[in-house]
Amino acid sequence: MVGQINRTAFELFGLQIYWYAFIIVSGIAIALWLANREALRVGLKEDDMTNFLLWALPIAIIGARLYYVLFDLPMYLADPIQIFNTRSGGLAIYGGLIAAVLVLIVYTRHHFIDPWLFLDVVSPGVMLAQAMGRWGNFTNHEAFGGETTRQFLESIHLPQFIINNMYIDGAFRQPTFFYESMWSLAGFILILFIRKNVSLKRGELFLGYVTWYSFGRFFIEGMRTDSLYAFGGIRVSQLLSVVLFVGGIALLYYRRKKSTNIKLYERDKGANQALI
Repeated sequence: MVGQINRTAFELFGLQIYWYAFIIVSGIAIALWLANREALRVGLKEDDMTNFLLWALPIAIIGARLYYVLFDLPMYLADPIQIFNTRSGGLAIYGGLIAAVLVLIVYTRHHFIDPWLFLDVVSPGVMLAQAMGRWGNFTNHEAFGGETTRQFLESIHLPQFIINNMYIDGAFRQPTFFYESMWSLAGFILILFIRKNVSLKRGELFLGYVTWYSFGRFFIEGMRTDSLYAFGGIRVSQLLSVVLFVGGIALLYYRRKKSTNIKLYERDKGANQALI
């Protein structure tokens, strides 16, 4: 179809660089910039964010790949070399986030930083990076939903370049990448607004991010055609979304109830005058 995006952005020394990689790296860079700005406002150092990223990024990539491989294990056991072929796709956001949080816990304990404060600082940038990253799925023509019609896609006022690229495998598809990107972008804006206008306890911004993202991901995942499945035909990401949503709500309630023992998420006066 006319207007189909080439997944290759450019070539560098004979190596094809995909739009997916360019978009993901851009999202990480912006997330780091946002985290650095907020870190200075709450008494942390820019080096804390950068040094954490140097550890977390490679481990998160490994975690994202392992998560994907484990839930599609028979295929990879049949051809083990494909485990290392990340250029063909197969990185799961949840796997990367879980790995990054584990690194964060170790890193903050080693550097005597409150992990809840650290999570609050990085959460907005992570959500924005997720919103950007789904456009990498768009350029790869992946992470799409079931069949639909051009008329439906036009009825929800999608730009023509999105509609044209939702023609995949002989049919128009639900743009689930777009739904999740917009949900994450809305969450990013919401938590910035809350951070500026609401008195929060440490950890509540992060838990708000977790509950918001997992709630939307549950429904969007149900529309996708490429989900990973656990035993019994359960979609893995939907199951994890339920666990994270319930766990996030429970922790928010617990920490509010025990709020006398939990420090405020304090920011300086300059921080209260700007969203970012």
